Amino acid sequence: MFEIESKNGEKRIGKLRTKSGEMKTPFFMPDATRGFVKSLGIGDLKKAGIGPMVVNTYHLYLSPGIETVKKAGGINKFMNWQRPLLSDSGGYQIFSLIHKNPKAGKIAYEGALFKSPIDGRKHTLTPEKAIEIQFDLGVDMMVCLDDVPPHSYEKEKIADAVRRTILWAERCMIEYKRQLKLRKINKKDRPLIFCVIQGGTYFDLRKKCAEELIKIGFSAKGGPVLGWDGYGFGARHVDQDGNFLEEMVRHTASLIPEKALRFALGVGTPEDIVKFASCGWDMFDCVIPTREGRHGRLFLRKRNSKSEIRNSKQIQNPKSKYKNKTEKSFYETININNEKYKTDFSPVDPDCDCELCENYTRAYLKHLFCVKDPLAMRLASVHNLKFYSKLMEDIASS
Repeated sequence: MFEIESKNGEKRIGKLRTKSGEMKTPFFMPDATRGFVKSLGIGDLKKAGIGPMVVNTYHLYLSPGIETVKKAGGINKFMNWQRPLLSDSGGYQIFSLIHKNPKAGKIAYEGALFKSPIDGRKHTLTPEKAIEIQFDLGVDMMVCLDDVPPHSYEKEKIADAVRRTILWAERCMIEYKRQLKLRKINKKDRPLIFCVIQGGTYFDLRKKCAEELIKIGFSAKGGPVLGWDGYGFGARHVDQDGNFLEEMVRHTASLIPEKALRFALGVGTPEDIVKFASCGWDMFDCVIPTREGRHGRLFLRKRNSKSEIRNSKQIQNPKSKYKNKTEKSFYETININNEKYKTDFSPVDPDCDCELCENYTRAYLKHLFCVKDPLAMRLASVHNLKFYSKLMEDIASS
């Protein structure tokens, strides 16, 4: 289902086939968390060049509920999206809540007990239930339940999360096989399955996690099984000061079988995507382009962006309000809410062919944000997604 067509250094260009369609790698997936991308319709997404997207198991389980999605015929039909969808396990949302607030739930080797933020009801998410829910959603790609500890934890606590992640991955694979048989899903129509490599900032823990996951993929309980279709980079890819962990990113990629997909979960700034792709990662997802757009922050390509992507190196930006963050020479960002755009009657980006840039000025968009008209969020989000679509094209051809 995944074929590497060419390589440029460690960067891979490939082709991925799923039951809902084919796509080129590397690719970026916007987050349609609750079954939609905020403020955008399917026409907007298609015009922006979007193919696959990510939905959230945890949020869809709580609302509208899995039974509703099943009655609709699956999440693709519920959303009216005929292109590929990937569901995450929901674990990140649950565990981030619990790690921040122990009263929100409890993590055990059996699974996670948590309270619904909607009505306060208690729920238990086990590896088996996470897989069953994702089959009910009917997605093209699914992710195992894993434990996502923050980097600030001491090594033993992260090692414990690695042990739990490995145990849960084995149970997920067993349940995956059971669901395929139970639902009589053939090889052609089966969803792809991903595991996640945890280990924080510790090279030895990431190595141990990857080795054990590979073993599970090819020899889980019950005899030989299909290997994992892909492996994810678990937890944050930056340290507590915001510095990019390039050695860790590159090292983790080297641990993954060559023919498997490499999924950089939650990686979404343009510069980080370029870095990950240069280290051999194939898939990315994040809320950044649409979330930033809804707040008036727009991404602009520079004229020589393609060559700069090819040659760009990480540099410190001393003027940034974010400590130790980096900027790339291939793009810039503007905040359209700034007063200087009040009488700027030029396009947001003269080289962009999105609906915003072809029809409206910076001054007009600022006006829409000032009066809080929903059109402002829609136009800015579409523009940013178009930027990301073009970014992925440039990465593939640079």
